Amino acid sequence: MPRDMFGDVTNPTIKLGSQKWYTLPLSILAHVAIFAAVIIIPLMAADVLPTPPTMMAFVGAPPPPPPPPPPPPAAAPPPTAKPVPTENPNAAPLEAPKEIVAEAPSVPSTAGVPGGVEGGVPGGSIGGVVGGLPTAPPPPPPPPAAPVRVGGAIKTPTKTREVKPVYPPIAQSARVSGVVIIEATIGADGRVKDAKVLRSIPLLDQAALDAVKQWVFTPTLLNGVPVPVIMTVTVNFTLQ
Repeated sequence: MPRDMFGDVTNPTIKLGSQKWYTLPLSILAHVAIFAAVIIIPLMAADVLPTPPTMMAFVGAPPPPPPPPPPPPAAAPPPTAKPVPTENPNAAPLEAPKEIVAEAPSVPSTAGVPGGVEGGVPGGSIGGVVGGLPTAPPPPPPPPAAPVRVGGAIKTPTKTREVKPVYPPIAQSARVSGVVIIEATIGADGRVKDAKVLRSIPLLDQAALDAVKQWVFTPTLLNGVPVPVIMTVTVNFTLQ
């Protein structure tokens, strides 16, 4: 057992100098190739590296361009033609005429004008109207005065015509009687223009209205002028 333990020392199985002669050169070449791949090849690929900022980044912006030139002045308006003064035929001449021409005889004011109309104004203009200018229409008549109520200074007009009412047969059969009070509007001529019932008896109202509308009164004067008035009248129905 001790012999086996120290056998490799006394009789080693690997002997020095057993490598081939080309082992060292190959090892050197392999190291050189690895060095080139790690260092030289990245240096050759410098064109893919980011470009460092240039110094132009710190240069200020260029000044703005100069303003545009002002527009040319507007063209002056064309001169307006001066109005030519018209000569007045009635103005006095500045120079004496070379000869005197006889004037045409003037038309007398009583004579007619060529192109005029019969009945025109003497010496009037052409194009007149027969009989002269039309006269203005007469003013419209004043509106009728509003009726006034009888009382005070307005005296009650006097009845000049009275028509008795016709007693309705149905009212006689029903034994209906009484007094119907009517408010009548009397015109300026004294005739009844309108009437309405103030106190009604249904069977007698129409007969009372028909009778009152036929009554006639004397005209009522106010300051000497006839005016319409409003007054109250009564119609009495009595059974015979």
